[in-house]
Amino acid sequence: MPLHELTAAQLVRRLAVRDLTAETLVRALLERIDQREPVVQAWTCIRREALIRNAQDLDRGAIRGPLHGLPFGIKDVFDTHDLPTEYGSPIYKSHQPRVDAAVVSLARQAGALIFGKAVTTEFATFPPGKTRNPHNPEHTPGGSSSGSAAAVADSMVPVAFGTQTVGSTIRPASFCGTVGYKPTYALLPTTGVKAISYCLDTVGLFTKTVADLALVTAALTGRPLEVRAETARPRIGLCLTPQWPHALPEVQALFARLGAEMSEAGAIVSDFALPAPYEKMHDAQAAIWDYEVARCLAGEYAMHREQIREPLRGQIARGFALPWADYEAAMTLARDGRRGFDDVMRDLDVLVVPSSPGEAPKGDATGLPAFNRTWSLLHTPAVHVPYGRGPNGLPIGFQVIGRIGDDARTLACAHWLQSNVASADRP
Repeated sequence: MPLHELTAAQLVRRLAVRDLTAETLVRALLERIDQREPVVQAWTCIRREALIRNAQDLDRGAIRGPLHGLPFGIKDVFDTHDLPTEYGSPIYKSHQPRVDAAVVSLARQAGALIFGKAVTTEFATFPPGKTRNPHNPEHTPGGSSSGSAAAVADSMVPVAFGTQTVGSTIRPASFCGTVGYKPTYALLPTTGVKAISYCLDTVGLFTKTVADLALVTAALTGRPLEVRAETARPRIGLCLTPQWPHALPEVQALFARLGAEMSEAGAIVSDFALPAPYEKMHDAQAAIWDYEVARCLAGEYAMHREQIREPLRGQIARGFALPWADYEAAMTLARDGRRGFDDVMRDLDVLVVPSSPGEAPKGDATGLPAFNRTWSLLHTPAVHVPYGRGPNGLPIGFQVIGRIGDDARTLACAHWLQSNVASADRP
């Protein structure tokens, strides 16, 4: 198998025993990028000579940690001391931070090799970047973590950091056909990541497999996250969510058969509907984000308003106009929903819900986050598992939702589903 097609776990094992050098891996990935980047356009900056030197330094020294030599793509809202960080905005053209974002530093300390900066939408919001869907460049890769998702899906790097405030990890993972993970809020530090919502911003990850997510997250946090395909039969609630009217025929067809397929594989599956108060979470998330993005980008809006594109400029204006009472009501709903979510899930291990309305739409628009807002607001862990393709040959899949803080069980169930259900027809 070509090196660029190997999973993070496979690469880490070979790098750790010196069966593979970091330099050899880097050169193989650069060759892949040379072939595919003109079409996919996933990257804002790769400094090749410095990257090869860093790989050579890793090869000369001792094994540095559990991620020794593993290449990471870094969404361009994460500060990096040795690569420019522009946040997808002309306001920050050639901006060079002095230190790394905390999670980037943690990755380096674990031995990871920072490969380059991946394209983001403007300030990780809606105005799109240049990245195209690797399966069909006429279609969106989703956003805001567009470059990160496309780079992993197209085997340019095995791992990439993203973020999620609304649907910016799960939706591009769905559209590009790779695994995506939004951990429980604050599991990974956001220090040094450009803020657009102080109550919602979450560091996310893209990999080829759920097992890779567990490997990388364990290395970054020190938390044991073992996943096994033979995990005990998961108790799954099949939940269409109140946003089901947004589902396109390909997702409707997937969920029509998914319950039976999970049951046949050995899961304990039941149809599940969220209690009535959770029907309001989608709109509450939108109100909170509007209010907070205006305040997070207050400086840019005051000093460089003409360089902010629509619809972000209008969203900031809307956020400043939102009454405090409306924001506080949404925050109260969110707090109550989080407190009650363990009880909602008392008879289940995870929920399985749609990740996106359907295939990646044609054009530049990043797609609807209808199936993501609730889980971002509730701070739950969420894992996208690719499964199948829609009528245009583009990936679709489903989302695994766990209890707040229960990332270990969520990842274990997602791995079980990828191994026992989705493995037969993965993109």
